Amino acid sequence: MRTDLCKQYNIPRDTVITIAGTVGVGKSTFTAKLAEALNFNTSLEKVETNPYLDKYYHDFSRWSFHLQIFFLADRFKEQKRMFQYGGGFVQDRSIYEDTAIFAKMNYDNGSMSQEDYDTYTSLFQAMVMTPYFPQPDLVIYLEGEIQEIINRIQKRGRQMELDTPEEYWYNLFNRYQDWIDNFTQAPVLRLNINDYDLLNDEDSIPLILQKINRILNV
Repeated sequence: MRTDLCKQYNIPRDTVITIAGTVGVGKSTFTAKLAEALNFNTSLEKVETNPYLDKYYHDFSRWSFHLQIFFLADRFKEQKRMFQYGGGFVQDRSIYEDTAIFAKMNYDNGSMSQEDYDTYTSLFQAMVMTPYFPQPDLVIYLEGEIQEIINRIQKRGRQMELDTPEEYWYNLFNRYQDWIDNFTQAPVLRLNINDYDLLNDEDSIPLILQKINRILNV
């Protein structure tokens, strides 16, 4: 008989947990394993079916705006779906990372025009930064050393990522650190990927659930 970990750790069954962190840190694996442990649904980032992602990595300036609009629309619909379903989800990446990190980085790097950036951020503010937009109950932020994360990206072997200059990953990493230090939209649990290995160490799950319990039941 399967152990009811939600009941054991006093985690409400309608909880929505979002997994955040830079590219390559292990969000998808963490999402799947945590959802399996809690018997929750998953909300996964659409990588393979994204019509702009591969184009973006080959030409940042041409496709940055298209990519961000796609992500904004897709994540907005997914956020509504999770809460209309009644919660009980672990989500791979938050909607907040798109504007605060990726869109801003493209703008700062000159690969998104002032007009496109203003249009995107205005749309984001109108859609997301309102009292009516459903916020996650908890954001779990995965972090680690930048070189280890780059090694994971290389091991994963997605060609569009392998062709990306390494300085891009360093820039992204630093922006993520700044973002999470100032994030206030939801409670945050920061986990170092070297301390918790859900893929190879089942003993990590109770330790993480204890931390989730302490934050959700303050």
